[in-house]
Amino acid sequence: VSETSSWTGTTTTNDKQSQSQIHKVEPVTRFSEDVNEAINAKQESLVRAETEILLLEGSFNDECNFINAIASGDAKEMIALNVSGTIMITTRSTLQAIEDSVLAQQFDDSKWKQGNTPCVKDWTPDDVRSWAYTIDNIPDEVANVFVENEIKGNELLALGIEGLKVLGIQRTGTVYLLSKEIEKLERASVDAVTFIEHSPYCFGKILDYLRLKQLQSRGLSKEPPLPKVCDMQKSRFEKVVRYYFPGDSAKFILG
Repeated sequence: VSETSSWTGTTTTNDKQSQSQIHKVEPVTRFSEDVNEAINAKQESLVRAETEILLLEGSFNDECNFINAIASGDAKEMIALNVSGTIMITTRSTLQAIEDSVLAQQFDDSKWKQGNTPCVKDWTPDDVRSWAYTIDNIPDEVANVFVENEIKGNELLALGIEGLKVLGIQRTGTVYLLSKEIEKLERASVDAVTFIEHSPYCFGKILDYLRLKQLQSRGLSKEPPLPKVCDMQKSRFEKVVRYYFPGDSAKFILG
């Protein structure tokens, strides 16, 4: 689940501005009744079309504002969640939308460490060389090979034993030592994903609601409706909500 917005049924500031731009047309009365009726029906049809276009334009502007708000955030605040096998991407601020909740505390500064873990896939060739320098028994000239071949972080993770040999690293011990260290990096990248051991359906409903609350706090949406949950999942959903939002804080989501 990517960090996207849901606008269905939501009247935003841009919607109201769009509605105010619609021209009010006085009904035609100077012709015969049949002609007047035909002209007025056509005018009403045009007004409805204009209304729809302006509302779509307003929604488009809202989407742009939402994307800009997310894109301007700190990349380190982006979080990958593994919710029982389903990957969801969000931000720390979204997870902390309801203060003092268990979920907010789980990602507060005192407990959150992912932001301090460098993302290997974003490494530059210089970063890759610096990493190689830290490995015992790896000669400096071998570390420099990564810069000479402009190997970036995502390419480093893709290198196997044969790939290292293609780069010109021929000594068997060095090749296997590097291969082992690359495997450690790859495992560390996977471990950086925060695991959530709850139903993806239930947690996804909570996350969508928190996203809408974030949009509201930025003036991009009105008060979001409470999550709608299918009958089969209501009991489980309430348990997940009460786990993350114990006591009265559960009312923010359950009503």
